[in-house]
Amino acid sequence: MRPMQNFDVVVVGAGAAGLFCAGVAGQLGLKVLVIDHSDKVAEKIRISGGGRCNFTNLDTSAANFLGNNPNFCRSALSSYTPRHFTDLLQRHGIAFHEKHKGQLFCDRSSEDIIQMLLAECDAGHVTRWQPCSLKNIVFSASSPDASSISSYEIESDRGTIRCAAVVIATGGLSIPKIGATDLGYRIARQFGLRQVEPRPALVPLTFDGEAWAPYAALAGLSLPVQIETGSKKTKISFLEDLLFTHRGLSGPAVLQISSYWQAGTPIRINLAPGTEVLQALMHAKASSRKLIANELAHLVPSRLADAWVQAGASAGHDWQRPINEASDKALAALAERLTRWELTPTGTEAYKKAEVTAGGVDTRDLSSQTMESKQPGLYFIGEVVDVTGWLGGYNFQWAWASAYACAQGLAAKLLKEIALESETGAS
Repeated sequence: MRPMQNFDVVVVGAGAAGLFCAGVAGQLGLKVLVIDHSDKVAEKIRISGGGRCNFTNLDTSAANFLGNNPNFCRSALSSYTPRHFTDLLQRHGIAFHEKHKGQLFCDRSSEDIIQMLLAECDAGHVTRWQPCSLKNIVFSASSPDASSISSYEIESDRGTIRCAAVVIATGGLSIPKIGATDLGYRIARQFGLRQVEPRPALVPLTFDGEAWAPYAALAGLSLPVQIETGSKKTKISFLEDLLFTHRGLSGPAVLQISSYWQAGTPIRINLAPGTEVLQALMHAKASSRKLIANELAHLVPSRLADAWVQAGASAGHDWQRPINEASDKALAALAERLTRWELTPTGTEAYKKAEVTAGGVDTRDLSSQTMESKQPGLYFIGEVVDVTGWLGGYNFQWAWASAYACAQGLAAKLLKEIALESETGAS
């Protein structure tokens, strides 16, 4: 039988948030163990950004996040900013660049970020058990009100561990092929914490096969669009690139809107943002005898123009004719459909294609300063929490910020208690 092993903190999950939290906590003086059921670390970092990891966004603010309480992330984000993280990269000699809208990427490889996190863990003398599965976790309160240090006993397939605090950094359900599980949600339920129903986010949208047939031939076509969903106070819009697929729509515009889209509701797309489509068509009508599709191809990609005029018949319009023969009403209908294309997705590509998971552990049950839950000594950080960022590096910044806040909170709580216990034991 293996002897009981003692640590101050056990971090469950060797992803971005878990490794960063462990490294900071270890360097602050805590004895930290990281466990993960996979033998690999930080697979999401490895595959993100085309292998170069979009590790943060210079424009990060609470406005770039959603959840039942979008302001929850404000404290952690203000305490650990993108500048703090880029300073860390510079200390490790990692070159990076801004690509688009504040998005920062590694010059060389996402592997640089992973090696940096492991080096930070080494600097904090962090112990890592991988692969190691958590089998059971039991809490023992040291006093009826849990006012002093309590303990957790964790059964793992590498033996039993006792610790004062547990950090859940298990991520969400997205991309199961790299090891995503629901362990974090199960632990939250075990200790009576509330949850917001998890759902795929930053995910392509799909449409009914028959209804999508006229557009399936556009698969591979990409163009800048304005996309929106919701109404009145819930309306949200993005100006990004859209990508047609065989099953529906993808690209940054659709991934962004998917986090806000509610099943059964429509999305609206302007396929020619910044263009006065009707004005351009009316001008062409007065000066051209070309087919409508040819004139439309000056405003949008020709493949899209061809598909659009062919779809006119289903809308009761004949757009397959010379533009000078078209009625003003027909051209107005064409412009309206192009600039306000309204369609209702039937679903998403689910967790297998989702970049992140929305929902998770309810922030009402967590401290925004330390990430500690209402269950003493149990902390939740990163994607497992009901904080979801936009596309573009925001979710990694939440991982770093929540991990840093957690590590600081752990040190503030535990180091004092550990010192007192040592003094008591010595006397």
